[in-house]
Amino acid sequence: MHFAITCTDKPGHLDLRLATRPRHLEYLDGQVDHIVVAGPLLDAEGKPTGSLLVVDFPDEADAQAFAAADPYAEAGLFASVTIQPFRVVYPKA
Repeated sequence: MHFAITCTDKPGHLDLRLATRPRHLEYLDGQVDHIVVAGPLLDAEGKPTGSLLVVDFPDEADAQAFAAADPYAEAGLFASVTIQPFRVVYPKA
């Protein structure tokens, strides 16, 4: 089942995001079989302000565990994280 994970960074935490990014990317590389699409959310100047991931897990508990184990989450980068079931419509599979 697909889940959309939306993470909003705490204001003024760009330095923490940049410092944690290598561990975050290493974590995602190890979870690539579960990732449909992932990337940063940007402000009008192109600076990251959060993350959006669409992931494929058997259930929401697994999606929550995935999100909680992300080095960004462990470092305290996010002000909020939402996880919602998601249906892929396009591109058609």
